[in-house]
Amino acid sequence: MFNKLKEKLSGFTKSLGRQIEEKSVPVETPQEQADDVPLISVSESEQQPLVDTTTVTKDDIIEPQKATVSETQYEVNEVEASKPQEPKKFGFVSKAKALVFEREFILDEKDLEEPLWDLQIALLESDIALTVAEAITEAVKSELVGSRRKIGKDTTDIVEQALRNALYNVMSANVFDLDDYVKNAKKPVHIVFVGINGTGKTTSIAKTAKRFKDMGYSVVLAAGDTFRAGAIDQLQIHADRVGVKVIRHQEGGDPAAVVYDAIQYAKAHKADIVLSDTAGRMHTNLNLMEQLKKVCRISAPDLIIFVDEAVAGNDAVERAAQFNEAVPINGSILTKTDADAKGGAAISIAYITGKPILFLGMGQGYDDLKKFDPKWFVDQIFE
Repeated sequence: MFNKLKEKLSGFTKSLGRQIEEKSVPVETPQEQADDVPLISVSESEQQPLVDTTTVTKDDIIEPQKATVSETQYEVNEVEASKPQEPKKFGFVSKAKALVFEREFILDEKDLEEPLWDLQIALLESDIALTVAEAITEAVKSELVGSRRKIGKDTTDIVEQALRNALYNVMSANVFDLDDYVKNAKKPVHIVFVGINGTGKTTSIAKTAKRFKDMGYSVVLAAGDTFRAGAIDQLQIHADRVGVKVIRHQEGGDPAAVVYDAIQYAKAHKADIVLSDTAGRMHTNLNLMEQLKKVCRISAPDLIIFVDEAVAGNDAVERAAQFNEAVPINGSILTKTDADAKGGAAISIAYITGKPILFLGMGQGYDDLKKFDPKWFVDQIFE
């Protein structure tokens, strides 16, 4: 999953990591003084050398115990030269040896021009929409430019963390907890599923029904796709397998009437949730879009969920934006995420539509529906 995106981002982190390595400079950070060495505070004008270098001989260097310290500066008690193990006499030597050489870097915009351009191209090649790629690169630039930072063991860690933060912020901007919503909403909760044909919409409805049923809710399905041949029977097969009720009319019937009847049945039988299937359609099909608007007008949904394939990349992003304009969606489900090598659709859809991703389809089974978690998603990219 996301192998191509992982490869491209790995190349970027290594490239910029090398550049940071070249820009880094050494700095001295003294460790805490030994407990046995008194801390002396002097102003800049009063600072004196720690050692009178004019009086230190070669023998003194070889045998440091012979070096002396001014008692007026440090008020150190006189100690016999034959006791070199006394730490107080040579505290300044220990202090000098305790200096740890570290490195730090500071980058300006010019340093990042070429690497960020490469990053943006890598994101675009991973089916991330242009506006989203620009937002991510801008976030990385803001985090790295002008800030002075110490370098740890690996410079690529710094770049990776900046990328993690940028991706997480893009994907977590519109998080919505469907479970909490359903728990607190007035029953029955009506959810309409929309999208084009062949993206796994009907299967996603069955997975969602199974998930809610396992949580203890009673679920009713509305077979509102009366347009596609076999769609009603397909939904019925899924419903029988997961053990939920289907309200259906004949093929070619009015989908708005089917959904209305499902709502009335749910109310009469005190069902908790109604999941309405609709005919797959492109936003350009005016007749079917008007039909969808009629369904939503007669039986106003609490939520409208857009379903598309993660592997569709930018096409899925474009379709989500267009459906959102026609019938404002409340969130998305991305199917076939487990087969997605790029990850672009998942990163882009929430940002483009301003609506959250709710679930990811991760396989063919009814339990293969994963609640969307931005942190988990970003971790998969950098694992």
